[in-house]
Amino acid sequence: MIDRQRRQGGFTLLEILVVIAILGLLIGLVAPAALRQLGGARTSVARQSIERIGGLLDLYKLDVGRYPGTEQGLTALAEQPRGVASWNGPYVKGVIGNDPWGKPWTYRSPSTRTGHDYDLCSDGPPGAGSGEQMCNP
Repeated sequence: MIDRQRRQGGFTLLEILVVIAILGLLIGLVAPAALRQLGGARTSVARQSIERIGGLLDLYKLDVGRYPGTEQGLTALAEQPRGVASWNGPYVKGVIGNDPWGKPWTYRSPSTRTGHDYDLCSDGPPGAGSGEQMCNP
């Protein structure tokens, strides 16, 4: 009677292998979909960040009368640039970090695009060509 209870108390190797196979299949099906969602979320965060930083640049322009130059960059939103008396910042706490992929933002003023005052861009995901670059609208 005691031997029968001992034998029925654990899992067989076959049962464990079946569970591992099922888990492997589930991970194989779910992981690609989760990674696609993650990529889409980073793109969405990049676009929202461009809009938010653009709003901060607009506040800077209201106070100073122009956007910060390329040489001043986005640092002008956190630290008062030399020779700018009407600066009413800081417009952001700390420094503006990198884009969602860990790369620095690209900022140019004046813009190289027609009809824009400045360019604020993210190069997009690693390995993406210049066609993947996201810029302020």
